Amino acid sequence: MNKLEKLEQEAFEDKVKIHDYYLGEESLKGIYIDGNIAINTSVYNTTEKICVLAEELGHHHTSVGNILNMEDLSNRKQERQARLWGYNKLIGLTGIVNAFESGCQSAYEASEFLEVTVEYLQECIDCYRDKYGICTEIDNYIIYFIPNLAVMEKV
Repeated sequence: MNKLEKLEQEAFEDKVKIHDYYLGEESLKGIYIDGNIAINTSVYNTTEKICVLAEELGHHHTSVGNILNMEDLSNRKQERQARLWGYNKLIGLTGIVNAFESGCQSAYEASEFLEVTVEYLQECIDCYRDKYGICTEIDNYIIYFIPNLAVMEKV
């Protein structure tokens, strides 16, 4: 089962329906409303669809009410939580370490390994940098976010 199929299975088990639907503009990739996820028909690339579905499942798990107005601080926080849920689901700190261990040398290689878009990976790294600061530790590794992403194994 690939990542898209796993996310679709998770949605099914959570009784969330997924619809391919034109959302009226190309920049809006997906939306979650009351147990339904609409993914814009403009999202035709499987990797991009994985990223959109993960974020919308994040809304299912973390958001409450209508959060479309991004002028509202509470809505922006809920948007960030949904994105963080998706980043943790698709990448996580362990995924960054696994990409390093697999010999990935660039963002492109790491995104291919993790089955996410390069943009999604960069947004994840930016979010983790905001959350953890300069670096964080996981298992036997230190992940540095500043000045650039780097992973070092502890001796």
